[in-house]
Amino acid sequence: MWGIIPAAGNGTRIQPLAFSKELLPVGSRQDDGTERPRAVSEYLIERMLQGGADKICFVISRWKFDILQYFGGEIGKAAIVYAVQPEAKGLCDAIFRAVPFVDPAEHVLVGLPDTIWLPEDAFSRLPEGRLAFLTFPVARPELFDAVVSDSDNRVREIQVKREGAASNWVWGAFGMPGAVLHELYRLWRRRRERDEYIGTLVNAYLAAGGEAVAVPAGTDYVDVGTLGGYREAMRLLAEPASASSPRIAPFPATPRPVAARRR
Repeated sequence: MWGIIPAAGNGTRIQPLAFSKELLPVGSRQDDGTERPRAVSEYLIERMLQGGADKICFVISRWKFDILQYFGGEIGKAAIVYAVQPEAKGLCDAIFRAVPFVDPAEHVLVGLPDTIWLPEDAFSRLPEGRLAFLTFPVARPELFDAVVSDSDNRVREIQVKREGAASNWVWGAFGMPGAVLHELYRLWRRRRERDEYIGTLVNAYLAAGGEAVAVPAGTDYVDVGTLGGYREAMRLLAEPASASSPRIAPFPATPRPVAARRR
């Protein structure tokens, strides 16, 4: 199983840093009995490994060699490969850089490396064999990709930054068969690569007869790409929410909400 991590963004909301934002220290980990700082992207990798991934593809820009230096060729029992996105052309372009590595028969998990979310095992709740979005409740869905689904959790539409969004559940990660990844890639190419966001491409996929499901298993979702989000992440790690009691993030006096998602 593959985990695809798009990490080629410039991180302008939290720069200047002396390193890639995906390596921002958040919390800590034990390393042979010694407590060490933990890079924010390690939380996503941990969740992918727990979800069954044994291969990780980092999609990086040509300047982000520090990610390669930090993770090397493996983490835990998972092998790591790197693909380069030459220009910052959006999330679709970044994710599809991994297409040459993925066999259609394999399963794929996709997440954003500057986010921390709960519960930790949520990837394992996504059904294999289908395009499935892990969704989280937020107070301001118009700032995200709101996932509109029916009573059977079938996705009807993804509303990208839409005022008056019809759902307060937004996607934070997703999984799919490799065959669906290849199908989405072919659709994206037929649409002349004009889709920057996954949401608009998935809407076209649904209109063409494709299917997707929403899995509202998420409880907390924090974007660490802002100072406000960084502080919220530290609070979340210190006092994790109960999986049975979702916390809807408020809209604080920061440039973006603390539960925001990077594009």
